[in-house]
Amino acid sequence: APGGGTAPWRRAMVGMDDAWSEVATWRAIERAGERFTGRHYLHALDLDEGSTGGIVVQPEDLRIYVPLLGRTLVVSLAVTALCLVLGYPVAYLIAQAPPGRAPLLLLLVLVPFWTSLLVRTTSWIVLLQTEGVVNDLLVAVGLLGEDGRLAMIYNMTGTMVAMTHVLLPFMVLPLYSVMRTVPPEYMRAAASLGATFPAAFRRVYWPRTLPGVAAGCLLVFILAIGYYITPALVGGRTGQLISNMIAYHMQQSLNWGLAAALGGILLVCVLALYLLFDRLVGVDRMRLG
Repeated sequence: APGGGTAPWRRAMVGMDDAWSEVATWRAIERAGERFTGRHYLHALDLDEGSTGGIVVQPEDLRIYVPLLGRTLVVSLAVTALCLVLGYPVAYLIAQAPPGRAPLLLLLVLVPFWTSLLVRTTSWIVLLQTEGVVNDLLVAVGLLGEDGRLAMIYNMTGTMVAMTHVLLPFMVLPLYSVMRTVPPEYMRAAASLGATFPAAFRRVYWPRTLPGVAAGCLLVFILAIGYYITPALVGGRTGQLISNMIAYHMQQSLNWGLAAALGGILLVCVLALYLLFDRLVGVDRMRLG
């Protein structure tokens, strides 16, 4: 200011908040005003810039996004494994059914696609709640007492059960399409040579269905890792995934930069797992039919 005094606007800003007189505040504004900034990626990885400009790890009680991303990956892998365990016998049953019955069984697998995802997810609230059908059945058969009803909704259990139900057809269909191409004579030939059913299944049938297993697992995992509606409805606080946090920053906090950073990191994780899958299994071996 003229005469060597402090400018009026500076005195007014410092009067509102002493932080305006600190150099760190103006440096933070300068960093935030840059055309390209990596601070959102740092926050998405639970990192921050220290007072000296170096990168520091957030305190353990403030880490949110890395544990949430880890939970998302673990849940996606678990749901994929559950869909494989449940879907393989179903696909095998349909593939071994007589020609007149197989289309009907396959139709039962496709029926859920005729119902809204929102309706299918909401139905699990009725089934899994404390006074729901599943708990009532367990109490009726004597497995649980009235005071021992299980909390199966608004937690990770509800999220995994509902996601497995919704994604199961995406596992069954690739498996069935591959299983129907396996000639039944192979199993009969193995049996005629003295092999038991488990041995023939393990050494003859299972290897020939691996392309369908690979396709189903990859499809289910990619769908599960970005799931949003199901965890939002039945997951509660402990059953949320990274997609729910991205939606929160997009719709409520309006921190679009952080939401974009989380989405970018999720994409990098998916691509890395895809390359690992291609390295171990081989994408060229997958078959959808």
